[in-house]
Amino acid sequence: MDLDALLRPHPAPPEAERPGTRSLGRVIKVMRMVASRPQFGWRLSDLSAACNLDRATVHRMLAFLVEERLVAQRASDRHYLPGPLMFELGLALPDHLQFQRRAEVMVNAFACRMAGIAVLLLRSGNEYVCSVRAGTVALSGSVLFPGNRRPLFTAAGGVAILQTLPADEARAVLRENVAQEIARCGTGRLASLQKMRERSDRHGFGVNLGDVVPGVHAFGAPLRGVDGDAIAALCLLGSPELYPEERLPELRTQLFEAAEALAADARKFNL
Repeated sequence: MDLDALLRPHPAPPEAERPGTRSLGRVIKVMRMVASRPQFGWRLSDLSAACNLDRATVHRMLAFLVEERLVAQRASDRHYLPGPLMFELGLALPDHLQFQRRAEVMVNAFACRMAGIAVLLLRSGNEYVCSVRAGTVALSGSVLFPGNRRPLFTAAGGVAILQTLPADEARAVLRENVAQEIARCGTGRLASLQKMRERSDRHGFGVNLGDVVPGVHAFGAPLRGVDGDAIAALCLLGSPELYPEERLPELRTQLFEAAEALAADARKFNL
């Protein structure tokens, strides 16, 4: 799946929108974008640009979302952040909460055993959201922290999930991911991201040997849920000295064993 093919324009199928659907979709888009930067937050101008919506429209949406507590505005810098209602709504999913608690224990144990950083990424449509991070290795440039949301193709764990998808679905996800990457960051990283995907395809799991962030090696294995689809990925991150290329067979074995143990727990909770 080469980069030129993904960048080629593809006409979207006609959509029959019901009244109000377009407005609701834009509000959800704003909420997802706000949730993608839970620590730093968003300035209004940056958020409207990222959502490709005019500033006045986004401002009206945010005023409503703040009133409903789905979004909060930090007094110190006026940045917009996820609001408490986002968390409260999540309490309605007890199986997910129980798996999250179990995953925290298992991911911490895996990080200690491998002497690196272990991360659990949950699939969220065409994106991943970081659920758990454990380990104390200092790595510059890593954005895999709890709550962070990014396109699947930007991390070794996301690539591991993409590898499990049917070809047509994977192609569609990649097209959307590339469009999102260009809109947010330009084209500067596309060649590096493609290199990571090609390397991962050669090895049969998510492998990033400093392809995206120099000095960071990362690996990912998928977790399959009750219906057999990949619902998440377990990732391992470290320095090139800690995880050199010659350790790939060992790292793959360790990663897939830990990922399957996590997946078995996920299936117990009907995920």
